[in-house]
Amino acid sequence: MRKLSVEEMDRLSIEEFKESDKFPFVIVLDNIRSLNNIGSFFRTADAFRAEKIILCGYTQQPPHREITRSALGAEMSVLWEKSADTLSAVNRLKSEGYKVWCVEQAEGSVLLQNFAPEPDVPYAFVFGNEVQGVDNEVIKVSDGCVEIPQFGTKHSFNVSVSAGIVLWDFVKKKIT
Repeated sequence: MRKLSVEEMDRLSIEEFKESDKFPFVIVLDNIRSLNNIGSFFRTADAFRAEKIILCGYTQQPPHREITRSALGAEMSVLWEKSADTLSAVNRLKSEGYKVWCVEQAEGSVLLQNFAPEPDVPYAFVFGNEVQGVDNEVIKVSDGCVEIPQFGTKHSFNVSVSAGIVLWDFVKKKIT
């Protein structure tokens, strides 16, 4: 066994990525403060062919050196938009037919392994601030909260790690 070279991985070009079919989900960032986390979201969005990322509130936007350092160019391939606030972005997505799910520990949350996305329905996943989580007003208007089971002493994952876990689970359920 050996590692594959970049050429052997046969990845899409940026133009091919932009023209490719995407999985039916949008990533919504609710006031993410870390530029490295934002860059990581772009890489995850690229890996799982997200429709787009919506950068809400004070979440910074490309171009920015610290975002680029983590994104490794994914900020060039992934469609993104800026929204002044998360609540208006979520309400717009709902009016467009998206099911909006917050990634949060909340009353009545659904454990990730029990989350069953509806076929032929687009989804939006809201990821919250590193300290405060998803804003309560956003949770109130969402279709639900999905929670990642945890078994250690800490009460949360890093927000960009949560994205990788939740979005892989969603894509896996869509392709199987």
